Amino acid sequence: MKLNRRSFVKWASLSPAIALPMISCASSENEAESKKMDGVKPLNLNIQSISREERLSRIAKAQQLMQEQKIDALFLEPGTSMKYFLDFDFFLSERMVAAVIPAKGDIAYICPGFEQDKVEELVKFANKVLTWEEHESPYALTAKLLRDIGTPNQKVAIEERCRFFLYDGIKSETARINFVNGDGVTAGCRVFKSPAEIALMQAANTATLEAYKILFDSLYEGMNQYDFRDIASEAHRKLGFSGSIGANFGEWSAFPHGSSKTQTLKPGDIVLADGGCTVEGYKSDISRTIVFGEHNDRQKEVWDVVKEAQTAAFELAKQPGTTCEQMDAAARAVIDQAGFGPDYKYFSHRLGHGIGMDGHEWTNLVRGNDTPLQAGMCFSNEPGIYIVGEFGVRLEDCFYMTENGPQYFTQPSPSIDKAFA
Repeated sequence: MKLNRRSFVKWASLSPAIALPMISCASSENEAESKKMDGVKPLNLNIQSISREERLSRIAKAQQLMQEQKIDALFLEPGTSMKYFLDFDFFLSERMVAAVIPAKGDIAYICPGFEQDKVEELVKFANKVLTWEEHESPYALTAKLLRDIGTPNQKVAIEERCRFFLYDGIKSETARINFVNGDGVTAGCRVFKSPAEIALMQAANTATLEAYKILFDSLYEGMNQYDFRDIASEAHRKLGFSGSIGANFGEWSAFPHGSSKTQTLKPGDIVLADGGCTVEGYKSDISRTIVFGEHNDRQKEVWDVVKEAQTAAFELAKQPGTTCEQMDAAARAVIDQAGFGPDYKYFSHRLGHGIGMDGHEWTNLVRGNDTPLQAGMCFSNEPGIYIVGEFGVRLEDCFYMTENGPQYFTQPSPSIDKAFA
């Protein structure tokens, strides 16, 4: 039985064999945390939902891209792309619930007969809902739909996250159709964020940064990473959002995505935290690295190199025509020149990823991606140095591209002793 501080207190209260001073100590920590949260009020960020008109423009753009790419239709199942275009959200199961957006004509849904009423409640951009009974094939029904809408190019795009058995089932019923990856349509729309999307992402980043401030003010010796996560979730909740921030302490910060081993915070430990929240379907993603107590020279040396790498990449983004791979190279060059190379030895991942409705989406700041930065694109800028057996440092702030260059959603940490600008 593994006990953290909270579960220990709960269990100990049932057992007279547990020493009372230990219970009192844990209870006082709970009370101190509770008092810190008492003054936290929900943020008023004037959040505006994506309008119906904007979603209609997204559908129109998708249809335009399909026509340009000689694609007859786009097949979607529930997920972020379906939410993006159709404002439709549904759980996934072995039963097909899907939508087909044709290059020309009306959108249609496919669902089990017993789910028709529920699906029709949720449908906002179509009048056609086709149903299949439990003994019937949804794949045959989808094939008939594709024949009825017409497929002169004999090409249908499947959204990239669509589960294989759906693609395979439809393909078995429509041998004449060539199925292609739908990225050219979905990413062709979603990569470029509108002002309304940028505003929602700004709200998400603002909320998470406020949660970080509460969280770092709540650190205490002896806490573990699960206590840290619980406080982070509560801070987001008090601010009016749903979010999570995880952390790794000391030597475990050298694992870019952390260790599953229970860690206990002690003075002098690096704290590498990473997380975000969701606002109206749009994500934030922020990493901060601090020291609990006094830092040493080695920690400051590594932290400063990572900060310089983050700055170098952002400055390069200000130059017209900069590509995604050049951003990665700029940050990596700083780290290599400081003696933490070569290549992926200590900076073991790409510089950044696209972000929007998914925490990681198109396109990545990585070697081999010659896509130029363009207005509306959103990325994380997160260089890191990870020295196994010692510690790791990562600094992550997301930015978006404007016609005049990059803009941060959150201002980067100024120094190892100052997490917030």
